[in-house]
Amino acid sequence: MPLPDDHIFFGLTMTDEQREYVNSIIDNKVTVVDSVAGTGKTTLAVGTAAILKMKLYYVFSPVEENVMGYRPGTQEEKEDAYTGPLKCALMALNYVPEQCIYSESRASDPRYCKQISEREKSGDIWVYPMSHVFARGINIENAFVLIDESQNMTVDELQKVITRCHDDCKVVLAGHTGQCDLPNKLMSGFPPYREFYRTKKYAKVCKLTKNFRGEISRDADTIKQFMNSPEYQNMK
Repeated sequence: MPLPDDHIFFGLTMTDEQREYVNSIIDNKVTVVDSVAGTGKTTLAVGTAAILKMKLYYVFSPVEENVMGYRPGTQEEKEDAYTGPLKCALMALNYVPEQCIYSESRASDPRYCKQISEREKSGDIWVYPMSHVFARGINIENAFVLIDESQNMTVDELQKVITRCHDDCKVVLAGHTGQCDLPNKLMSGFPPYREFYRTKKYAKVCKLTKNFRGEISRDADTIKQFMNSPEYQNMK
């Protein structure tokens, strides 16, 4: 059921595009959003997970998968550098990240485990950050799966994550094809999966166009168009 028109989304004023995105997440099993930076892709998805009272798996790509396993520290310490967007989203929604994000280092504390159980029973948002590196073999049921920066994952990496999900999950693939960090953009599995899900009745592809960060961010995102322009070519 879509959000009522007068719904106050954590005090945020949504555009029609953003409301369509949120409603797509609510109404469909899979939502794909290919949009520029600063449009609210991550924040709106995290907020929708909270509204739906679903356990949230925040999946990201460390890009350097081949070396991640050899870096010192626990899985939590290795992955912490990649959870900045998640923490910013939680704070924008008036949550304290440390109270919502699972901490492996505290998992042996009975009081902490009780806190997790109580939050999940009450429907409070609880987030499990996870690199796709560690997704193989897991089983995800009745959860919200946000695959952030999806443009930095290959077809095989996205397949590895999505095939873990049962039909009672909500899956969001959020990305921006213009900011791919892979050595070769053709390696990205995000565009193929985006088009693939256009053919599925249980999925929807959305687009957000308004960058709320302002002209610094918006203009910087057009650098490649500028580099291909006659104006720039004549400068060289």
